[in-house]
Amino acid sequence: MIGEILEYNKRFVASKAYEPYITDKFPAKRLAILTCMDTRLTELLMKALGLRNGDAKVIKNAGGLILSETDSAIRSLLVAVYELGVKEVMVIHHSTCGACHMSYEEFKPHMLERGISPETLAEWEARGIGSWLEGFHDTEASVRKTVEAVVTHPLVPKDVVVRGFIIDSFTGELTEVK
Repeated sequence: MIGEILEYNKRFVASKAYEPYITDKFPAKRLAILTCMDTRLTELLMKALGLRNGDAKVIKNAGGLILSETDSAIRSLLVAVYELGVKEVMVIHHSTCGACHMSYEEFKPHMLERGISPETLAEWEARGIGSWLEGFHDTEASVRKTVEAVVTHPLVPKDVVVRGFIIDSFTGELTEVK
């Protein structure tokens, strides 16, 4: 698959198909979005919000979560605020998310089948992999928890507006979570 993508990329560049996407590094709408990496959201999210390339910084991970005050999502948000001028943050989780009900206990047999040794898993269990690979069970509560993690982070300025939403994975309908 990667070979096919590389061939396509050569044609894309040669035909200058990139020209409609030229922008700079600063988000035009001074907006950052923290959301899930779900493939259904790749184009749907931007279209449903009326955003174009260059309008917002979009930070994606499994579930659109912040797991600790030093994880990569919060790091990216801090860069967006301090380096790129972001003034507002939208936390957007979605319906039928795979991170809902995800757990290490479900992953463990698959890891063993794929060649991860029991000794390695035992080491990671001692390091807290159970909570690290845990998903969530209530999407609204997860949105609230993620918004709270941003709002209360000691390095996020109090003037940054942070609001939480759930997007329907099929229709794109956005519902605010209060």
